[in-house]
Amino acid sequence: MKGELLYEGKAKQVFKVSGNDSQLILSYKNDATAFNGIKKASFTGKGKYNNLISSKVFDFLHARGVKSHFERSLNETEQLVKRTKIVPVEVVVRNIAAGSITRRLGIPEKVEFAPPLVELYFKDDGLGDPIINDEHARLLTDLSEQELADVKTTALVINQHLSEFFSEVNLTLVDFKLEFGRNLNGEIILSDEVSPDTCRLWDKDTGEKMDKDVFREDLGDLLKVYEAILNRLEAVK
Repeated sequence: MKGELLYEGKAKQVFKVSGNDSQLILSYKNDATAFNGIKKASFTGKGKYNNLISSKVFDFLHARGVKSHFERSLNETEQLVKRTKIVPVEVVVRNIAAGSITRRLGIPEKVEFAPPLVELYFKDDGLGDPIINDEHARLLTDLSEQELADVKTTALVINQHLSEFFSEVNLTLVDFKLEFGRNLNGEIILSDEVSPDTCRLWDKDTGEKMDKDVFREDLGDLLKVYEAILNRLEAVK
């Protein structure tokens, strides 16, 4: 079923599906990177946790009417997805101040945003994924004005759903990054992954960070944290 390797990024490999041009296979790697690839490490089993957690998130979003490229999990580290052309804009939704926004704007960590903030970043490692505005996004991509507005609205809808999803397992959704892609019909749909690599999650009781910040800030055992998140999600009926 798995064909040739099409692309390899920091966290995943993308493979063709033999005899089927409408689908792809995403293979989650064990690598962890931070600060635009400056900090790197590998954790045996990390790919499994990201794949299984992301699969649960996509299934949850599908049940609530959010369209995505996800079709199903194939095994512990691989997913079958619809082929999309990724739009080179990362959409970040922030509920609470953390990470880069605290450094850029001097906002103290843990300040809550009401309503949530939506930020756009140009997906280009060579440029350091710079923050951009709507006009930049339309200049740098093939998104129409309406499509960009729809992407931002969808991101906020996803934020509502995911906040509830993680709250059920006693986690606060601090912020998260989304990527969208254009499918073979030209429709813009949610793509890439939604996992502790792309979300900031804090334990509601202790405030403990339970995401890739554990690796970024050397706070503990990344695998144990990801395993704990998966165990919480699997315990939900």
